[in-house]
Amino acid sequence: MSDRIPMTPRGKAMLDEELKRLKSTDRPRIVKEIEVARAHGDISENAEYHAAKEKQGQIEARIRLLEDRLARAQVIDGRGQSDERVSFGATVVLSDVASGDEVTYTIVGEDEADIARGMISVTSPVARAIMGKERDSSVRVQVPKGMRELEIREIRFELNASEAS
Repeated sequence: MSDRIPMTPRGKAMLDEELKRLKSTDRPRIVKEIEVARAHGDISENAEYHAAKEKQGQIEARIRLLEDRLARAQVIDGRGQSDERVSFGATVVLSDVASGDEVTYTIVGEDEADIARGMISVTSPVARAIMGKERDSSVRVQVPKGMRELEIREIRFELNASEAS
């Protein structure tokens, strides 16, 4: 598992912040919850204790996951890149050839993808189909609604796209 994980500076900052919160707030809180539950006596039938231990396991697993992802992070800042071809960090305006509907997506890392905010993962079918393509290119992509033909109308690297909230 030495593959690099692409992410924007904003995505890395989000993971750093979550890891900090887990270690400095959530981990100490759950340790105290376990201590309180132990004080109630027999832990073999203590639901509070078992729930707290399960939560502790989830927190520790998330910490390990975040540490791994951050260790393998490849932070890519799209600002200043050429808008000739679609690449990581690009904001792309796509037009559905059949319906004429336009949609705007920014290509980001998996951890920061949020379709409601127009941020799609670099590993999504649409992102994979348009990566490396030029403006006015058409691509066919399989999406949940079926096969769609999309035309790339615009490619841009917004000044603060990697820092947008």
